Amino acid sequence: MSSTPSPLPPVVDAETWRRDLEALRVREKAATRELDAIAAQRRRLPMVQLAPYTLVGAEGPLPLAEIFGEHPQLIVYNHMWSDGNEWQCPGCTGFTSQFTRLDVLERYYDARFVIVTNGPIDEALAYRDRVGNRMDWYSSADSTFGTDMDAGPNEGFAVNVLLRDGDTVYRTWHTNGRGTERLSHLQGLVDILPYGRQEEWEDSPAGWPQHGTYDQGMGSKEIAALYGAGS
Repeated sequence: MSSTPSPLPPVVDAETWRRDLEALRVREKAATRELDAIAAQRRRLPMVQLAPYTLVGAEGPLPLAEIFGEHPQLIVYNHMWSDGNEWQCPGCTGFTSQFTRLDVLERYYDARFVIVTNGPIDEALAYRDRVGNRMDWYSSADSTFGTDMDAGPNEGFAVNVLLRDGDTVYRTWHTNGRGTERLSHLQGLVDILPYGRQEEWEDSPAGWPQHGTYDQGMGSKEIAALYGAGS
C-alpha cells in the first residue's frame, strides 16, 4: 500500500468540518436539482427517424430494430475502432468494462445497452473476449450507421439513445467526449476522493498530486489482464 502523499487537507474540529460540509451541500443539492431539470428537458426533446440500417452481430446480419429485442429503448455506445489493432481505445475499453449487470436495465427499465463499432464483427467479438467485456457487440462496418451517429471511422466515440415504435427507429439523444462521464461509475467514485482524478486540468489546492490527463490509468492490455480470458 502506498503512503499518503503530501500535502494533506487542513485538520479542523468536528464543528468546523460539519459547517464547511453543509456549505458544500448547498451547492451539491443545487447541482442535483439542475441535473433533474436537465433530465426533464431531455425527456421533452423531439426525435428524428432513422434509416432502416442493418448491423451485424454474433449471429449474423440483423435490422437495427431487432437489436432492441423486446424493448422499446436502446442505448448505444459507439466504440472507437482501428481495424487490425490488437488493442483498441483504452478509454472506450475501460468505460465499457464497468457494465456487467445490464439485466437490471432490461428487466426494470425496458431498455438495452449495447456496443456498436465500425470494426468487422469477427475482430470486435475477439476483442470483446480478449478484454473480458460483458456487453453485446454489433458491427456497423457495412453501413453508414456509425457516421450518421456522429461516430464514424476515425471520428471518436459517442453515446446515442434510440426509441423504437414497431419497426421504425428514432434517435432521441446523443453525447460524446466528457458528456459520457454521467454514465460512468468510476468518475463518480473518484470525484469524491480528497485528491480527485489528479489530472492537471482540475482545480485543486496547490501541491496536490497531479499528472497529465492521459498519463495515468489502465490501458487495454491491463484491462485484459484483469478481466479477459485466462484472468
